[in-house]
Amino acid sequence: MKVVDKYKVGINPQHVVPSWDLKTLWVNNNAEGRTDGSVTPIDPLTGKPGKSIPVDDPYNMYFTPDGSAAIVVAEAHKRLDFRDPHTMAFKYSIETPNCRGINHADFSIDGRYAIFTCEYAKSVVKIDLVEKKVAGYLKFSKGGMPQDVRISPDGKVFYVADMKADGVFVIDGDKCTELGHIKTGIGTHGLYPSRDGAKLYVANRGVARVYGPPKGKGSVSVIDFATQKVEATWPIPGGGSPDMGNISIDGKQLWLSGRYDNSVYVIDTTNGSVKSIPVKTEPHGLTVWPQPGRYSLGHTGNLR
Repeated sequence: MKVVDKYKVGINPQHVVPSWDLKTLWVNNNAEGRTDGSVTPIDPLTGKPGKSIPVDDPYNMYFTPDGSAAIVVAEAHKRLDFRDPHTMAFKYSIETPNCRGINHADFSIDGRYAIFTCEYAKSVVKIDLVEKKVAGYLKFSKGGMPQDVRISPDGKVFYVADMKADGVFVIDGDKCTELGHIKTGIGTHGLYPSRDGAKLYVANRGVARVYGPPKGKGSVSVIDFATQKVEATWPIPGGGSPDMGNISIDGKQLWLSGRYDNSVYVIDTTNGSVKSIPVKTEPHGLTVWPQPGRYSLGHTGNLR
């Protein structure tokens, strides 16, 4: 429960992303929208980094469900860059001109399309991965700062966290329509399914804007997938800012970065009790590794 190592990567590291083949962890260094962005490979067997590869504005990274391409989310440029998943050599781009702040994503159950959030456009964009084009946009009825996305275990709907709506939207991905909203907490941000697929853990950052003070009204809400109801809300003792992370292999712990509190939270999923590990400034895209699964779709460990 303490820091055991540290090393330099590129400028402004955002997320640590498991590769499709599970053999590499990629650090996304987006250089705050500058031209000297990069990705740094980490060998998960040793925990040591390799040589960084120049990549334009890699805020986030996903992988096509067939593993043929890495999808670099070039947020500042409003586009998705498809690259070789091993060498990061450029293949092609899909422009998303109406998606300011393109950000997080998840994929349809058949892998034919993805839903990406547009953080500063109050909407999501549907990407047709077969035709390699934008298939449509959906603007939400309220809120206006969509963040993480997760498909339901049965593949029928998507859940979209929205920091300004203080909750989660439920959408029909096939029809690209809004179905409802589930209120959770202030600054709803990260979404993580339980290991058995019965619950959705929702990280509420405690502030409804990009930057916030420490010791905010951060919490974790627990949504039951079957009923789409919040069955519990676990506050961070003394205040906090839970952001991103993942579940431990046994499903008993939810690890989340404490974005504005220089901490990593380890939350007991049986009762919501919290342990805190001090780290350096503004921890963000925390990855728990290894994870069970056949392949990774990216972000901080969205596995199938």
